[in-house]
Amino acid sequence: MATPPPPAHAMKRNYRCVPSLQQFYSGGPFAVSSDGAFIACACGDEVKLVRSSDASVRATLAGDSEAVTAIALGPGDRLLFSATHSRLIRVWDLASLKCIRSWKGHDGPVMGMACHSSGGLLATAGADKKVLVWDVDGGFCTHFFKGHKGVVTSIMFHSDPNRLLLFSGSDDASVRIWDLETKKCIAVMEKHFSAVTSLSLSEDGQLLLSAGRDKVVNIWDACNYSFKMTVPTYEMVEAICIIQSDSNLSTCLGSKKSQIGKSKSNGSLRVHFLTVGERGVVRIWSSEGAVCIFEQQSSDVTLSSDKDDSRRGFISAILLPSDQGLLCVTADQQFLFYQPIKDVEGTFQLNLYKRLVGYNEEILDMKFLGEEEKYLAVATNLEQVRVYDLQSMSCSYVLAGHTEIVVCLDTCVSRGMTLVVTGSKDNTVKLWDAERRCCIGTGRGHMGAVGAVSFSKKWKIFFVSGSCDRTIKVWSFEDVLEDADQEVELKTKAVVAAHDKDINSLAISPNDGLVCSGSEDHTACIWRLPDLVSLVVLKGHKRGIWSVEFSPVEQCVLTSSGDRTVKIWAISDGSCLKTFEGHPSSVLRASFLSRGTQFVSCGGDGLLKLWTIKSNECIATYDQHEGKVWALAVGKKTEMLATGGTDAVVNLWHDCTAEDKQEAFRKEEEAILRGQELENAVSDSDYTRAIQLAFELRRPHRLFDLFSQLCRKVDSEDLIEKVLIGLGKEELRVLLEYVREWNTKPKLCHVAQFVLFRILKIFPPTEIMEIKGIGELLEGLIPYSQRHFSRIDRLVRSTFLLDYVLTRMSVIDPQSEPLQEKKESSFSRNQGQINSMPAEIGRNDQTQLISSAAEENLSLKKRKSSKSKKGSEKKAKYVLFGAA
Repeated sequence: MATPPPPAHAMKRNYRCVPSLQQFYSGGPFAVSSDGAFIACACGDEVKLVRSSDASVRATLAGDSEAVTAIALGPGDRLLFSATHSRLIRVWDLASLKCIRSWKGHDGPVMGMACHSSGGLLATAGADKKVLVWDVDGGFCTHFFKGHKGVVTSIMFHSDPNRLLLFSGSDDASVRIWDLETKKCIAVMEKHFSAVTSLSLSEDGQLLLSAGRDKVVNIWDACNYSFKMTVPTYEMVEAICIIQSDSNLSTCLGSKKSQIGKSKSNGSLRVHFLTVGERGVVRIWSSEGAVCIFEQQSSDVTLSSDKDDSRRGFISAILLPSDQGLLCVTADQQFLFYQPIKDVEGTFQLNLYKRLVGYNEEILDMKFLGEEEKYLAVATNLEQVRVYDLQSMSCSYVLAGHTEIVVCLDTCVSRGMTLVVTGSKDNTVKLWDAERRCCIGTGRGHMGAVGAVSFSKKWKIFFVSGSCDRTIKVWSFEDVLEDADQEVELKTKAVVAAHDKDINSLAISPNDGLVCSGSEDHTACIWRLPDLVSLVVLKGHKRGIWSVEFSPVEQCVLTSSGDRTVKIWAISDGSCLKTFEGHPSSVLRASFLSRGTQFVSCGGDGLLKLWTIKSNECIATYDQHEGKVWALAVGKKTEMLATGGTDAVVNLWHDCTAEDKQEAFRKEEEAILRGQELENAVSDSDYTRAIQLAFELRRPHRLFDLFSQLCRKVDSEDLIEKVLIGLGKEELRVLLEYVREWNTKPKLCHVAQFVLFRILKIFPPTEIMEIKGIGELLEGLIPYSQRHFSRIDRLVRSTFLLDYVLTRMSVIDPQSEPLQEKKESSFSRNQGQINSMPAEIGRNDQTQLISSAAEENLSLKKRKSSKSKKGSEKKAKYVLFGAA
């Protein structure tokens, strides 16, 4: 019996995107803030400021299309210095995130930077074998040092601000000390046989340590610049850090071991330091006896199958402030945070408590993990599966074991165990215990890359896999769960040659009775479990099928295809029930929501679409990816979404339907209250408040009525000035948009011209030009205003023609001087009243005044006509009488 559909209020209407995981580090330079709150990372040609707590990008500093080669932070983290391959050195104000100064000085890329503790000097090391010191405020060069015979790789100021010394290391295997007061090289230290990679100074400033790729650390006397000793490390060292005596790391090591002072045996200075390098482990050394006092037992670096050594191990390390521990950076763009601890036996250990991944490459598949769905398992273009904590978005752990790229994965909880199954290009499937973070079973037998895996939904004791070899296999792991102490070989229960081309997707029905497979051969097939007997073939797509899924409540299957459509099929007869069109590109994933009444889809166009099945309607479209969206995960409890694709970005989507509904109700309630307040202000003739409320409520018709009423007020000039002065730049821009619209209509243009005249009169041109988009607004106002003035000019000229016609018709007698003067004075008085009418008088008042003036003129004309007629009769009689 089918489950009844959910109530109407359970329908999803909108999702809110949270960009939780994005690329922020592409390798190379980085700098940590003085409080450890953020890290400035090089990401291509940009510098991104990343929060250490959740790997979110706080700000991005734009680049110049060239890769960033050096980064440094000034004292107090007020300024950031960056340099790129273009040799341009930039100074950024982190408060405003603006570049306040830039210059060029080197003949090659800048390979390193160091800022003096005073903040006034910046030292740069270049590939042109030069060391330069710059005045930060002036941007000019204060010191120019030449002497190195190779690329200068590292640079450092003396920790004592009173000692103006600069240390530099180079590819020529030498370390040089420069005196900023005499502007000379005062020492050249040559004991290395390879490039110097890192320099460090003891906390009292008496010892200088240099590390190189010749697998040794040299210790020098920083007072007389003499060589003290060599510590062999047996690995290429990329970074060296002095352990401060008051740090938490020193305390955990033990007071006797970490104390820096005079050795009783030979009276030499003793120092403890840590090194990281190609092996990917942290080691702590004592200068006394040149012995290693601590070494990590295993590496936390996820080693690639690539044989290139540059892709392995650590490339840098730094001790974090405020006892936050140790930060190590790997060659594959990961930030590993360690905290020193002592276990129950009192043994010193470094606990990895956070892992931030700077770059994930292409994301191929992902699934939520665990009952509470607090974790997200992500398969990227690597041999490992990374499991992220959704709260901090740090990589909690890595499942490593495949020898080729992991293409697909699935998760489930069976008998209290959180399980993950993965399929790889190494033709194997692996079953993982997520809590113990180990592989408990491996399935071999496929002859091609495994492209799809799926756990059973009800019993959760088997899974199915589909491969490029066009076969489907059923794997049982019930016996593995009983004895999961070691990795075992998984056995197949059934195998079938399912399709003519690669299998892209698999799905098992909610009752574990059926499995559906989607293939590149344009078909989807439904098979009966556990013996994989073919039941029905779904034909209708014109391109390969990328995803399949059973409905949680109905006897139907959802498929998405490269033909840009999503279809719903009946399981009983294989007929197509519905077809959904809307994606402009291939639909790569589709999954049911809201208990089968809705579904969400994503595709090669980077779009995420939310559909309602009953109405065939796409109710929302989201564009938050810059490339193909290969991965889509739907939470079983919260129905939270996670998407990822070729842009290496993981977006989390939260259902905000209820929140949006509450927000809309709140806004509607507020609008009603403000509307009543507006009516009260109009009743009280408080036009300033009324116009302000009309602006806030965005009611242009009400605003027009208010300005129309102001036009008819005697003291309108003061009122309109008071109203307009109280408007901000944005409100003034909106008002000009309204005026532009009113100005296009003859019935409304007089109010528009009235408001426009007051705006131009009150505000100076400089303020008006600061309004956003003022050029476009004026272009819309000028043509219609010219048309209105032309129409008025034609009307005035037509009145002159009327006077001329009346005069020539003898309706107006120019000889009757007294009457003419009276008429002219009356007409001029009326005309003067019309011309001197303030713009505030409306069109009806003007019409009445013009009509009264016309009536008065007409009565004068009638009186004149009657008198002139009687006079002509008398003259005629007189002439006849004289002739007689």
